[in-house]
Amino acid sequence: MRAGLDDPRQFLLDLFQTAVAAADPHRVLPPCLPHDTNRRAIVIGAGKAAASMASALEKNWAGELSGLVVTPYGHSEPCQYIEVVEAAHPIPDAQGEQAAGRILELVSNRSAADLVICLLSGGGSALLSLPAPGITLADKQSINEQLLHCGATIADINCVRKHLSRIKGGRLAQACFPAQLITYAISDVPGDHPAVIASGPTVADATRSTEALGILHRYDIKVGRHVFEWLQNSDSETLKANDPAFVGSQFHLIATAGQALQAAARAAREAGVEVLLLGDNIEGEARELARVQAAMALARRRDKPGMPPCLILSGGETTIKVTGRGRGGRNTAYLLSLAITLAGAPGIYALAADTDGIDGTQDNAGAVLTPDSWRRARDLGLDAKAMLADNNSYSFFAALDELLVTGPTRTNVNDFRALLLLTGH
Repeated sequence: MRAGLDDPRQFLLDLFQTAVAAADPHRVLPPCLPHDTNRRAIVIGAGKAAASMASALEKNWAGELSGLVVTPYGHSEPCQYIEVVEAAHPIPDAQGEQAAGRILELVSNRSAADLVICLLSGGGSALLSLPAPGITLADKQSINEQLLHCGATIADINCVRKHLSRIKGGRLAQACFPAQLITYAISDVPGDHPAVIASGPTVADATRSTEALGILHRYDIKVGRHVFEWLQNSDSETLKANDPAFVGSQFHLIATAGQALQAAARAAREAGVEVLLLGDNIEGEARELARVQAAMALARRRDKPGMPPCLILSGGETTIKVTGRGRGGRNTAYLLSLAITLAGAPGIYALAADTDGIDGTQDNAGAVLTPDSWRRARDLGLDAKAMLADNNSYSFFAALDELLVTGPTRTNVNDFRALLLLTGH
């Protein structure tokens, strides 16, 4: 920690960086590798941390490496032996489809003597977009976009993705079999369930095609008749736990939101701050969550006058239903809703950001809220409630020069939210 409580804004920024550093692939991957790395391995993978994980593997593996990983545009990191391909996220594109096809070819027809290492992280589901028979890339693009805008949870989104794919839901493990398969994963999903991370291409999946159909109906997703017909076909089922493809395969979770939040909590406590850690798997609508947490902060200040500095920490992945035409991701939406509820309450600072450095599809990780943000917004003539209704939270914080712009962090353990409560401010 560099900054103290005399600079609350920088204090929160340092906490965020501490959380991100705790999930750095170069820090978390090497201790999880086998003792004997003097083997030839084929490396595949996908996600926002895929290139960084591949680079970390190259630096810590003694044997011969080859293979391919796919990461979003702008998330590459130099690798000497493992090819890095960039593709679109969160809406898949032809680059991702081609990369997924090449990955499937790389691991097919292997023997039991081969070793395949799979590197997975958040974003891998959109990047490994290889449609099932009869399903097109255009189908997947349309369905993804609708699901992302309707407020569906990541578990629901990935359930649909898995059943419309030739590579997700354990099918990549099936292609690798009988080769030895080791998966290293960085989790960006609430609950850290392996079958949800990147839509679980190398693990068993308990969901059913009927559930995917139900999700499409529940959110009124517009799809062609052929999509419904495919999901009613038994071939659309994902691989279950009793499939021989999983015999002997290993799955290692190397970084989670919980670990990142705990690192930030330790740093805050070392600075003399009391920490309330609400959990690393909080879901729900971003604006509603902000109202709840703002009320919690206000109640704590009211009920405990003269309290020591307190930090309210939480992680997870909220959703936001897009109804307006403005710019903004779930973290700036959370903060704007927080600002409206707090209405400039003294001594309360906040930061909300995605640990991957990208809030939704914008160029910022999130933003910072200070006690004078509300006054400054009013002085600028900003209508906070109207901007929130128009999904225009990015523009609100841009006008205040409070956007947090980090660029891609090359890791991803979901959202980081911190409210700092100070007395005497």
